[in-house]
Amino acid sequence: MTGDETAFGQAYGALARAAAGTTSAEVEREFFELFVGVGRGELLPYASFYLTGFLNERPLAELRADLRWLGVERAAGRYEPEDHVAFVFEVMAGLASGDVAGNQARFFDKHIAPWAGQFFDDLAIAPSAAFYRPVAEIGRQFVDIEARAFALAN
Repeated sequence: MTGDETAFGQAYGALARAAAGTTSAEVEREFFELFVGVGRGELLPYASFYLTGFLNERPLAELRADLRWLGVERAAGRYEPEDHVAFVFEVMAGLASGDVAGNQARFFDKHIAPWAGQFFDDLAIAPSAAFYRPVAEIGRQFVDIEARAFALAN
């Protein structure tokens, strides 16, 4: 994997280099330090936390209502709250691909734009982030690109 000269391409190339220079055990350990930890990880990747300072708050309830309207359900055996950054990005991917019928801009503006950029900024400077630093940059680039694209569409 290589990137190009764009900011997104450079982040993509950095992720490829990080992946080549680490082991799966090191990435698992980093994930644990960042998101699980002993007692708590360095970051809580949930909309509720970023928007209210607490878990399982109104942003989660609003997201669940919108997910019901979209016909999206949490997969069996998954126990993370739906406002986890990975889940909301998975829904956004479904909207973009057409697998989920709905308004991408509305979902982005309501459930990603208000907090995901700050999450990725925090991930980029987290003490344990090495492999996840370029992941943070890719996430930040995605949020910025989508925000500009949806603004142009209006």
